Amino acid sequence: MSVQHIAMREAFGQALVELGRDNPRLVVLDADVSSSTKTLDFGTQYPDRFFNLGVAEANMADIAAGMAACGLRPVISTFAIFLSLKCTEQIRSTICYNHLPVVLAGGYAGVSDSFDGASHQSLADLAILRAIPNLTVTVPGDGAEVGPCLRQALDREGPTYIRLSRNPTPILFDRAAPFETGKIRVLKRGRDITLAVCGVPTYMAMEAAERLEQEGISADLLEVSTIKPMDEAALIESVSRTNRILTIEEHTLRGGLGSAISEVLARSHPVKTDFVGIEDCFTETGPYAELLNAYGISTEQIVLKARMLVDTKKSRP
Repeated sequence: MSVQHIAMREAFGQALVELGRDNPRLVVLDADVSSSTKTLDFGTQYPDRFFNLGVAEANMADIAAGMAACGLRPVISTFAIFLSLKCTEQIRSTICYNHLPVVLAGGYAGVSDSFDGASHQSLADLAILRAIPNLTVTVPGDGAEVGPCLRQALDREGPTYIRLSRNPTPILFDRAAPFETGKIRVLKRGRDITLAVCGVPTYMAMEAAERLEQEGISADLLEVSTIKPMDEAALIESVSRTNRILTIEEHTLRGGLGSAISEVLARSHPVKTDFVGIEDCFTETGPYAELLNAYGISTEQIVLKARMLVDTKKSRP
């Protein structure tokens, strides 16, 4: 049976239109990339609630803060690298300091803006934004999670970052399945190792868990769609059984999912840990799938590193 694919940006555009029907306070602001981020769909349906601010991301963030202070529910949208770098001060000092309900939608995250190279690929957005107080940081694992994630963000009394990818990826979850911001989704129970993943590599982690099972390695597979706040209870429950964890993300290994998980476990339940992600480097230009593989984000790499962690466990006296 063929697997349906949809880009997170497409799911985001569709969700905005659907939510706009029942939420007259929803307004959308874009930084002149609406055809790419798919906010143009909302603008076509609700032109009086759509604002193209041009290539002025910092201005967009401040305007959204003012709208939120007046009772509206603004969503600001641009590429993740511009959102996390060009308006960091405004996100910190205007939106988050005042705990305003603004949704920050960062599209084209990771290396998904593959052909535009390092200038447009966003590898440090999670590290930057999760360090800002009051900001909820979310990373949907597929297109089906984007709509519920956005709806819950709009209902939250405070700011939320949603990390989105450009390219079509497999639909992994039933659209009607429960999704709760701040909660880890347990995809598989196992005894030998915990696999913790966020974002696009979720489908790779699922494939890896199946391959490991065929080798006699039982993986506890966790989808961590909320990086902040971390579901510490679910994380600790898993590693207390497996005593091994491998984190998987499309982000630099400094400051993202692996770092967030390590911060929790170092304080409460230290275990043998390894990481799949992008090393401390600038990435190149090329096809998306080839870039992921080139920088070690693949099913094969997950299997290899998981196998090494479990072998280490078995070799202990």
